[in-house]
Amino acid sequence: MTLEERIIASETRIFKAVFPNTTNHYDTLFGGTAMQLMDEVAFIAATRFSRQRMVTVSSDRIDFKKPIPAGTIIELVGKVSYIGNTSIKVRVDIYIEEMYEDKRKKAVGGDFTFVAIDENKKPVKIVA
Repeated sequence: MTLEERIIASETRIFKAVFPNTTNHYDTLFGGTAMQLMDEVAFIAATRFSRQRMVTVSSDRIDFKKPIPAGTIIELVGKVSYIGNTSIKVRVDIYIEEMYEDKRKKAVGGDFTFVAIDENKKPVKIVA
């Protein structure tokens, strides 16, 4: 498989319903919950690309553009955006979908960096 094919094949999409137990006093999704879900999607995309042990080393500039209200559906999309020697960067965007309408809008975006490690937790090459 080519590098481009691996990037395409590793794209990860997860859908969630935003229920009241995940919202704050403004009735919108907790920012920390959004970041946790984003890190999970990024981890899955990085692992699917590399098929190696991956650990999060940083998250960069997570922009909360729109609040995510309770009672909506969110889609998290993770795509590999950079491949280094031992690291991978994954872009994750969250889209809001109204449950009973055909509207969809981007709410949050951010980048997560992962490093591939061996059984001794030492960095290893991603692409041989």
